Amino acid sequence: MAVIHRTFLKPSKLELLATWLPTRPWYRGGAGEPELARAGGFRLDDPEGEVGIEFMIVTDTAGAGPATYLTPLTYRGTPLAGAEHALIGTAEHGVLGTRWIYDGCHDPVLAARLTALIEGRAQAQAQSTSDTPDREVTRSFTGDGLADLTGSAADDPEGTVLPAPQGLTLRLHRVLRPAEDVPTEAVGHVAGAWRTPDGAPARGVFAVLSAGSHG
Repeated sequence: MAVIHRTFLKPSKLELLATWLPTRPWYRGGAGEPELARAGGFRLDDPEGEVGIEFMIVTDTAGAGPATYLTPLTYRGTPLAGAEHALIGTAEHGVLGTRWIYDGCHDPVLAARLTALIEGRAQAQAQSTSDTPDREVTRSFTGDGLADLTGSAADDPEGTVLPAPQGLTLRLHRVLRPAEDVPTEAVGHVAGAWRTPDGAPARGVFAVLSAGSHG
């Protein structure tokens, strides 16, 4: 069970993301720095208790219109070997000390726990409260069993793709849109809720598991 510490993180997650997001091919903002606000999210537990896993949702209001992004993050006490390209930055945690913060799509621990969530072997946890399931997060899986995700994550203008066994592909929707339907060919998915800039509730699909490279 992940323990949520009420303490500081310097620089903050939003400060780190404001620098990192414009480097992504799926970023929808302009040339200026993003103006980010938290919009929702959830966590997953690492059974080993070593890696923090958070699916953070942020909204950027700096562009022509607001854009909402899904940013899976992992927090580690030591660097992840071979993942320098996925490092968002380091920050000082008031309890845990230096934390290395990664784009979680490139972290094998997050990939394994996301697989477990899709299959129903893991429960989404509240973003800011310890030991509290997040009932807003839903999932489905119609296959016969799914091994851990394989290969390297790849960004494209529509999101992030992670190769999966059995000829499947997991696509994370990095730019979230309300009321997005699950594709009919999907064999698994994760969906959840967030808040729009005016505080209204929104809901959409976070990730889709399907055959081929689409999703």
